[in-house]
Amino acid sequence: MKIIKVTENEAGQRLDKLLQKYLNEAGKGFIYKMLRKKNITLNGKKADGSEKLVYNDEIKLFLADETIEKFSSIQITKASTNLDIIYEDNNIMIINKPAGMLSQKAKDKDVSMVEYIISYLLDSNQITKEQLRSFKPSVCNRLDRNTSGIIVAGKSLLGLQEMSALLKKRTMHKYYYCIVNGKLDKKCHLKGYLVKDEKTNKVEVTKEAKGIDNEQWIETEYTPLATNGQVTLLKVLLITGRSHQIRAHLASIGHSLIGDIKYGNKKANDYFYKTCNISRQMLHSYELEIPKLDGGLSYLSGKTFTATLPNDFKKLMDKEGLNI
Repeated sequence: MKIIKVTENEAGQRLDKLLQKYLNEAGKGFIYKMLRKKNITLNGKKADGSEKLVYNDEIKLFLADETIEKFSSIQITKASTNLDIIYEDNNIMIINKPAGMLSQKAKDKDVSMVEYIISYLLDSNQITKEQLRSFKPSVCNRLDRNTSGIIVAGKSLLGLQEMSALLKKRTMHKYYYCIVNGKLDKKCHLKGYLVKDEKTNKVEVTKEAKGIDNEQWIETEYTPLATNGQVTLLKVLLITGRSHQIRAHLASIGHSLIGDIKYGNKKANDYFYKTCNISRQMLHSYELEIPKLDGGLSYLSGKTFTATLPNDFKKLMDKEGLNI
């Protein structure tokens, strides 16, 4: 027999959903059969699986250890790295992601920020393998592989749900630093439309709508911080958060990001690769401003977090005299 005590990370979901996570190699038919035969009970009583779980509920599995082992597997990809943790509490982590790291897996064999976070939590005894059966910490936002900076992760269900909701509502202000080709000396609020080609993983930005089904409205605001006449350091407020938005939007007005292979200027990219070894887009998620919050994460209200600029970014700023 196995006893599962419902934790705060598992409360609020249906019993059958939790059982499908725990017995993830079993079919739904097996789970409902075990419920009907009272081989699985909730708080000592027969259940049909539709019950909404609450904290400290007790689920009993009157199954042989071999059966549980057969139908329950935990897949963990261990990843060892020193995370640059900006902030951490019981519910969330804010991490400075290096360029070159995936936010989430694109393929089964990939190792992403999610795997690094889970490994860190396991190594620091903040979570157990057993707990990973029913809840896995994850990231709440994503950055392109070669974009560095702030990633928000949920360590608890509360943290994951609340921070994901805030990011989706766009109530948190996210600021980026980027270095672009050309001279920009005035603050500007860009508006337009973005269409993504899934086959090429590339987007097109236009000022006017084309009436295409997957067309998305975009808004990007930038403030010049420093320029030498040839390149400019910008602070960008991401008002809408679309795929490749900053990179494509700035490229559409003739000011592509230094090092951007997809949307950039090849001649400029070649020059900065030779002189500064710049091999990725100069885009860094620098600052996160959290609005006033109610509920379980109210203690984060009004806080601001910043992510240190990476070395390649600082090197290019120094070389081009972009002092701030």
